[in-house]
Amino acid sequence: MTTSDKSPHLDHDTVRAVADLARLNLTDEEVVRFAGQLGQVLAHAEKLQAVNTADVPPTPYVLSLANVAREDEPAPGLSQEEALANAPEQDRGFFRVKSFFGS
Repeated sequence: MTTSDKSPHLDHDTVRAVADLARLNLTDEEVVRFAGQLGQVLAHAEKLQAVNTADVPPTPYVLSLANVAREDEPAPGLSQEEALANAPEQDRGFFRVKSFFGS
């Protein structure tokens, strides 16, 4: 859309109020720019409001969802030696890691 489209005009006070709600500090130039952009967004939303959706059932998702995860089946794990084989450090059969709770 261009600024010549029939976009609702938002005054600068409204843009500043929306910016305050979003905790944004806008410059005067940004307020002017965003007034036009927000007007265009509102014009588009107004067009969407005109679409007849009476025969469209409510749907939580546009696409159907299916669980694509495989079944959880037990499988053999690694032995302790295999698990520790590439460990940079080990101590008495365990992984040794740096302490992150303090010394």
